[in-house]
Amino acid sequence: MDVKTFLKRWRFTFILLGSVAAGALIGYYFKERAAKLKPFGDVFLNLLFSAVVPLIFFSLSSAIAGSNNIKRLGKIAAVMLIIFAITGIISSCVMLFAVKIFNPAQGIKLDETQIVNSERTSLPEKIVNTISVNNFAELLNRKNILALIVFSILVGLASQAAGEKGEKFRQFLVSGSEVMGQLIKIIMLYAPVGLGAYFAYIVGTFGSQIIRSYANVAGVYYPTALLYFAIAFSFYALIGGGIKGFKDFWKYIWPPAITAFGTGSSLAALPANLEAAKKIGVQEDVREIVLPLGATIHMDGSCLAAVMKIAVLFTIYGRDFSGFETMAGAVGVGILCGVVMSGIPGGGFLGEALIVSLYGFGPEALFIASMIGTVVDSPATMINSSGDTAAAMIVNRFIRSRNDRQ
Repeated sequence: MDVKTFLKRWRFTFILLGSVAAGALIGYYFKERAAKLKPFGDVFLNLLFSAVVPLIFFSLSSAIAGSNNIKRLGKIAAVMLIIFAITGIISSCVMLFAVKIFNPAQGIKLDETQIVNSERTSLPEKIVNTISVNNFAELLNRKNILALIVFSILVGLASQAAGEKGEKFRQFLVSGSEVMGQLIKIIMLYAPVGLGAYFAYIVGTFGSQIIRSYANVAGVYYPTALLYFAIAFSFYALIGGGIKGFKDFWKYIWPPAITAFGTGSSLAALPANLEAAKKIGVQEDVREIVLPLGATIHMDGSCLAAVMKIAVLFTIYGRDFSGFETMAGAVGVGILCGVVMSGIPGGGFLGEALIVSLYGFGPEALFIASMIGTVVDSPATMINSSGDTAAAMIVNRFIRSRNDRQ
């Protein structure tokens, strides 16, 4: 590959990396004054979040409505859920191994003056409120993404059931999906400015304080997460596409990975993820079902973070973090938190509240877990987002293999 072709393929990635580096330097040197750049980053996030709701609706509903083989659709869903569960278990076990070797709670002090009270809701009520809403308008709120996904799937199935009478509506869904894809491409032109400004704000306002207070946590999580990112995703890419899939994954994953790292949102990176999966060669119906669902219920990085939070809280409260039942329970809760957390910035709060309530920690534990979540949010989100693409490759491989045999 010549230099011209190389630069053409990697140009946007280099631009994003440059903008992120410039923003971090601005935040480092100008400290709190860099917060004045936050509105430029907010514009980028607002544009993305405004487009995410219709993007998910049209992508999912059109993928189902346009499917000529409902049996194939069921296979995609079944394989997807199995892959999500397996990768979640692997990521949780990886962090479990890391926290048993190192003590991430060393140096973290309990600040009992800052207590966060959370609204008490039973588990059945949380499940109901997560997958459904009682007003159509609430589906347009990104906080109800999982409910929107359920509704979009039902709309796609209903349009299929309508037969010939639903043909025009199915065409509308497909057309809407294409229009939203083009809209995202336009919004992403502003990404270098938005990401640079947001990084300047984060580093300038929170960077030094977070690093000083939770250096031990970062010292365990970041290397573990990066190793998982490099090794596990390489393995998944090889399973999903062989050597070519491995090369394509690492060629095209950087724009969505950097977007996820910079915004702290799997949903913000979803448009770039869809484009990356397309370039990698993931079939359209696979990527348009797996990636939107993965942005909400498949979060390897959040599984890593959840096990880290559990280990820290056990240590701080003087509990014994050992034994098969405790370890297996931590892995199970980690996976559960990865499913509960939504794909928006700050969405980890629900998972943290779940950890505190399940283990019966004091209310101040929610503050501690939230601060840990802040420290690890960026790499965790990057792994969440990139893991969706890797999982889509594996699903694509198994679905395609069966079709080829037929």
